[in-house]
Amino acid sequence: MIYQKIKDNIERLDLSTMRSNRTDVHNQLITYIQTKVDNNEEVNLNFICTHNSRRSHLSQIWAQTMASYFGIPNVNCYSGGTEATAMFPMTAQTLQDQGFIFQTLTEGANPVYAIKYSPNRQPIIGFSKTYFDDFNPSSDFAAVLTCSEADADCPFIPTADVRIPLTFDDPKLFDGTPEQVEKYKERSLQIATELHAIFSKIKMK
Repeated sequence: MIYQKIKDNIERLDLSTMRSNRTDVHNQLITYIQTKVDNNEEVNLNFICTHNSRRSHLSQIWAQTMASYFGIPNVNCYSGGTEATAMFPMTAQTLQDQGFIFQTLTEGANPVYAIKYSPNRQPIIGFSKTYFDDFNPSSDFAAVLTCSEADADCPFIPTADVRIPLTFDDPKLFDGTPEQVEKYKERSLQIATELHAIFSKIKMK
């Protein structure tokens, strides 16, 4: 069960808005997930961005939610950066506006949140960290690059099974502008739409 507001947002997603040039990169991630599912193995996805503050968190949280929405078991989603900063407040606010429930576990410069998408699932633990932090998997995972900077800075991630560049434009460009709220909402729903398209293709036995 997913919270109703999140479910409503998922059911309003418009798959026709996806860019046509995304098919190849989507298929890379679909193939990785499907192979793990077929082999009854854990599916570990680490979404990586430069600062682990915006796009990587949005991707981690929506991916975990979509796995649950489509009934794909044994999916564990993580996020990290090439450096650690903090989850940007508008990232958290955007997700709350879209139905996710946040509980602050620790405050400070890099707060730690428990983020719930379902009353019956363990919360996602969200905070900024490097992609190689001990909190994240050290092997048997797909490294999913969500920004072009991380894609360029991490040409090779030796402990990953596969490296997939699923990049998105940075909503940070609109920080402090009248468009900020709308652009963060737009980016979050774009990420949700693409992950919906990916997880909807996974076939269960």
